[in-house]
Amino acid sequence: MRIRSVEPLELSDPGAERSSPWSSTIVLVRVTTDTGAVGWGQSPTTAMTVPVRESVREVARFYEGRPLEEMNRAFDEYSVSAFYRSRSVEQTAALSGVDIACYDLLGHELGVPIHRLLGGRRRDRLRAYANGWYSDCRAPEEFAAKAKRMVRGGFTALKFDPFGDQYGQLSNPGLALASERVRAVREAVGPRVDLLIECHGRFFPEPAIRAGLELDQYAPAFIEEPTQPELSDGLREFRRKVRTPVALGERLLTPADFQSFLARGLVDILQPDLTNSGGFTFGLQIAGVAAGFGAQIAYHNAFGPVQTAATLQLDAVLPTFFIQESFESSWPAWKRTLVRGYELADGHFLVPDRPGLGIEVNESAVEAARSDEMEPKGTEPPWVIGGTWAPRGRGDARPGATSNRPGGRARAKGVR
Repeated sequence: MRIRSVEPLELSDPGAERSSPWSSTIVLVRVTTDTGAVGWGQSPTTAMTVPVRESVREVARFYEGRPLEEMNRAFDEYSVSAFYRSRSVEQTAALSGVDIACYDLLGHELGVPIHRLLGGRRRDRLRAYANGWYSDCRAPEEFAAKAKRMVRGGFTALKFDPFGDQYGQLSNPGLALASERVRAVREAVGPRVDLLIECHGRFFPEPAIRAGLELDQYAPAFIEEPTQPELSDGLREFRRKVRTPVALGERLLTPADFQSFLARGLVDILQPDLTNSGGFTFGLQIAGVAAGFGAQIAYHNAFGPVQTAATLQLDAVLPTFFIQESFESSWPAWKRTLVRGYELADGHFLVPDRPGLGIEVNESAVEAARSDEMEPKGTEPPWVIGGTWAPRGRGDARPGATSNRPGGRARAKGVR
């Protein structure tokens, strides 16, 4: 079986459904063999859709024409040729998507799910946490009401970003409002539901520590990316002063990156993203690094159903699995039509047992969503949940208060 073609497929909402920019486009990778067999992968976007899509075409040259069983050689040859791969998420994202698709093909060829290729699953059900559920929430009571709804749906863990438009610095009113939001959610869902605090890598070290110390009282299960990624050395002091465990990893690209953060004592819980950190090939190595340090893994998983299906396969075999991120309940409708084959029920994913990724891709829906556009540009950053980045002076630092963030922001029109 030889690889005949590697195609990047950019998809966006065919019905112009409003969604957060990060949810508005995805890049799938379709690998086809000379026998007509098809494997699927996915690469992340987030304001780099076109560069990732074109990088897949570069990676394709190393795979096309080769036997499927030489996919490791192709992976290595591209890694050597891509001089900036260790620091280029466009290159690692493209390589990851192709690697995932090749594993999907291999599983289909052998008639087994990928988790059997990786040594066999350790678990059949995977505890999930909900993300994306707090779209358009501003007031603490709005966060509380939506949190209750997610818990009624079966989730026992919720992740959310309470910081609104605070960035870099953190004003006292901004911190007070973030604390009120977290308090409201904690009181709404009770002590048995895990709260996971998302910072999106937004703060300088000192305001990050202030935020961590304030939110410690609500006993979060972790706080994610409290400092800006280029200021990661500040995490050492953060971990010394703040009780809440630190989680990060969606912006780390190689097994060596994860080893470095663990060895320097900068992180408690790893959050690799299978679609930008080398797919299954590096995924196994990162899992080994985590196991060597006794670090738990909670995979980042924000972009789409092929990514979810791939991540579940690796989750099933991880020796230090912690919890799995889920956006399924918050996706725009068009994403839900792309794939079937995995199930989220009562706050848990069930591990698929069909060959490869265990899914069936709806190619008609894929074709209907084909696009060559960049993500829509709004006045909210593309990484926030829609409607949570307050226009300057309108409320995330309370009415009349001055945010420490320079520059104004206005709510995006036509983007949620």
